[in-house]
Amino acid sequence: MENLMAGAEMLARWDVILALLVGSIGGVIIGAIPGVGPAVAIAILLPATFSLDPIVGLTMLLGIYGSSMYGGAIPAILINTPGTAVNALTSYDGYPMTQRGESNRALSLAYAASFWGGIFGILCLILLSPVLALIAPMFGSREIFLAALLGIILVVLAHRGQIFAAGMLAMFGIFLNTVGLDAVTYTQRYTFELSFLSSGINLIVVVLGLFALSQAFFLLTDKDSSPDAQPTKGRLTSGFREIAQHKRVASMASGFGVIMGMIPGVGEFTAQFMSYTYAQKTSKDPALFGKGSPEGLVASEAANNAVPAAAMIPLLALGIPGEALTAMMLSVFYVHNVVPGPQLFQNNIDLVYGLYLALILLNVIVICFLMISTNLLTKIIRVPTRLLGVMILILSFVGVYSLRNSLTDCILAAGFGMLGLILKRLNLPLVPIILGMVLGGIMEVKLRSAMPRLKTPFDMIDRPISFILFVMILLVIALHLRTLLRELRNPSPQVDHDLHDTQQR
Repeated sequence: MENLMAGAEMLARWDVILALLVGSIGGVIIGAIPGVGPAVAIAILLPATFSLDPIVGLTMLLGIYGSSMYGGAIPAILINTPGTAVNALTSYDGYPMTQRGESNRALSLAYAASFWGGIFGILCLILLSPVLALIAPMFGSREIFLAALLGIILVVLAHRGQIFAAGMLAMFGIFLNTVGLDAVTYTQRYTFELSFLSSGINLIVVVLGLFALSQAFFLLTDKDSSPDAQPTKGRLTSGFREIAQHKRVASMASGFGVIMGMIPGVGEFTAQFMSYTYAQKTSKDPALFGKGSPEGLVASEAANNAVPAAAMIPLLALGIPGEALTAMMLSVFYVHNVVPGPQLFQNNIDLVYGLYLALILLNVIVICFLMISTNLLTKIIRVPTRLLGVMILILSFVGVYSLRNSLTDCILAAGFGMLGLILKRLNLPLVPIILGMVLGGIMEVKLRSAMPRLKTPFDMIDRPISFILFVMILLVIALHLRTLLRELRNPSPQVDHDLHDTQQR
């Protein structure tokens, strides 16, 4: 209770409340506009948050992260165009309900399921926090190195059908992190006598280039469009009564979201796919799935909204981000010399509880906002895509330049933007590059810290937690090899194809 009160006191500041409102409402609006998404918005806002207090900046970014999926359900249901990538499965059953004249019911049910999943994930996070506080101090340099290595492996293996490409891109991210002046030996690494590379390649420059500028280039080079979403009629509270009829599906989907969110590199897509498959197999009317099933809609929205809170678990406990958005948030911690990991629960527990409360409040704020503004958001959806591209382009370059007032950073960001555009056109993932940079940096620092204490290679795994992590790494690789052998003997690509198609949509 003492920690909870300290967190509430931190959250009661006017600037934190303002940041929460801006992030929550802004996230809904950003999620409702197809072609933007939370990654682009967070990338653009990152430079601005560096000048704010950690709780203010993180609250704003969390607001966008946690609320964008609420908004992304609106175009997915009304015009069959997901506002964010993780709302793809929502369109499978949401849009058919709209075609039947049940758009109001579909939106209301999506909001209720999202709220259920969001609160479920936060409660799991709060209940796990005492466990995290006990376990986190047991993680030394070698344990965090092995955890980061496990994260890299999971990120690569999560991209089924693209494992080689994901592995190469993750290695490219690790390489980018090595460029610059070595902080230990003070030697130049891969700078080629170019002075601007001596300070290294800034993570935020890469993030803005790969996510924001690449999306701007994508929208500007693609065919211009202006989606037409029709306003809905009626009250949007009926879904909160109907969700009680599907509480089993909502709870299981939220559970999948929490478990998948805790595992680095897995995230919303796998959670959605597993929860949707579970709902279909246990439904009394499985034939309705894909044709307007309320259970399918609930499974999709509850699963993806449970992930954000769960994704904070490895970030706060170990300082290891599980996907691109938490990797961006990690940079905010580092700028303010607040290092996530074992020391965070000992030295900054009020910040941790402040973030927990912020997650709860943002879900309440979003639901209240959606009850009165859904029809207004249907007008925002109609913004022409090329206009969006120009706005993202301008804001991205302003953000890059504001970092260090450097035109060189702008040129580098534009180069990464072109790389991101090429990868998008080839349907290759961007996330491994960012996680390679972040996790590669963690691995290098922790390995160097651990090396002086190691006499033999086996000393790396001579402690219980490090041994468990090593066994998990071997187990993950072995299970993946077993799956590949099984697929070679009995080809059944339909499941993987469906998941891959969902990710691309």
